[in-house]
Amino acid sequence: MADKQFDLVVVGGGPGGYVAAIRAAQLGMKAAVVEANHLGGICLNWGCIPTKALLRTSEIYHYMQNAEAYGLKADNVSFDLKKVVERSRGVAGQLNQGVGYLLKKNKVEVIDGWGKLVGGKAFARKLTVEKNGKKVADVTAKNILLATGARARQIPGMEADGEQIWSYRDAMVPEEFPGSLLVVGSGAIGIEFASFYRTLGAEVTVVEVMDRILPVEDEEISGLAAEAFEKQGMTLITGASVKSLYKQPDKVTATIEKSDGKSKNIDVERVIMAVGIVGNVEDIGLEVTKVKVEKSHIVIDEWGQTDEPGIWAVGDVAGPPWLAHKASHEGIIAVEKMAGADNVNPLDTSRIPGCTYCSPQVASIGMTEAAAKQVGRKIKVGRFPFQGNGKAIALGEPEGLIKTVFDADTGELLGAHMIGAEVTELIQGYSVAKTLETTEHELMESVFPHPTLSEMMHESVLDAHGRTIHF
Repeated sequence: MADKQFDLVVVGGGPGGYVAAIRAAQLGMKAAVVEANHLGGICLNWGCIPTKALLRTSEIYHYMQNAEAYGLKADNVSFDLKKVVERSRGVAGQLNQGVGYLLKKNKVEVIDGWGKLVGGKAFARKLTVEKNGKKVADVTAKNILLATGARARQIPGMEADGEQIWSYRDAMVPEEFPGSLLVVGSGAIGIEFASFYRTLGAEVTVVEVMDRILPVEDEEISGLAAEAFEKQGMTLITGASVKSLYKQPDKVTATIEKSDGKSKNIDVERVIMAVGIVGNVEDIGLEVTKVKVEKSHIVIDEWGQTDEPGIWAVGDVAGPPWLAHKASHEGIIAVEKMAGADNVNPLDTSRIPGCTYCSPQVASIGMTEAAAKQVGRKIKVGRFPFQGNGKAIALGEPEGLIKTVFDADTGELLGAHMIGAEVTELIQGYSVAKTLETTEHELMESVFPHPTLSEMMHESVLDAHGRTIHF
């Protein structure tokens, strides 16, 4: 079997991998993607996209239940779980095909199988590809980019079984709707599933080991989110951990221990484990290289280069933040660097926005107020509530807050934090501002359209200087 030869071979067809391959093709490189499962990776097939389809369903269901508030009538509102799941899977399938089209359009070869490094010197990297235990290709490339992603972390004794204890995959394709649910972990994944199932009527309990839910968010935003979720009927238990899960035919008994040592048992029909991820570093041949792995993630420099010349890594397998858009941008940086392109800049993680698509939505970028103070920055903080915005009131979405954090001396935008309707769309305005190194002055001088939710972004900046107009 003759070796297939490329300038770049990408192992993994997720948002880090396929985007990197397309950019390589644009730069004139002969590129290939090796993918063992589905093009688009976890994000497109079992993560970002299908979960948003589910959450859109629950959002519409909520509006239908509250139709009278808008002068409408909708009687006997219900849902068909099978069709809800089918729609979500259909959306994922459509986009999966779209990735295949994009790769074909850009003349990127797709090799179906499991890729594994087998050694070779720099600029002659070798990879073998197997499918169902049989070798389907030997590949040689000047550069190999590892974009193998990550998977849900399992806790010994509480492993997902697909029946009573669910992983995120199981939670996306339920055959029956649970009457009660325990979500272990209150990061983005856990809270999104908690929001979906609670909105559709399940009794939901969330357990978080930290002292507040959404612990990576600004503390003020976390507090507002907790108030909103509890108002919706969620039970939130913070500063606690699940010590055991006892499965019985019709329920699961969870033993929950608080930080003070006190414990209690609760009974639920299903449990969703959302306690972090681990990188997919096994069985890809790293042992024949100088590639370093720490805490299940491949160690890279600011360009995505590993300690082994010619081998690169991007995305979830290369560490946090575990976000699809971070993986894509990282992939482009790595490819442009290996191609010797001009004006390549390393990734600045402070400019990466994070979004949680619960109800209400949460979005943020940059430093929290506490983080800015911790590093000794003298700051100015601006806030503007949704209830002061005409568009929010017209939408029937008057609950929420936009918060901005500035350096008091230089005017630098250090961070922005939001909770409320459509904030996952709004956050990009501050993302552009941070990339342009915009100060409070430029933001205050910018003209925002009326009536829009984005006006609150302007008002929050004005508030940092005591100049807010509409509240």
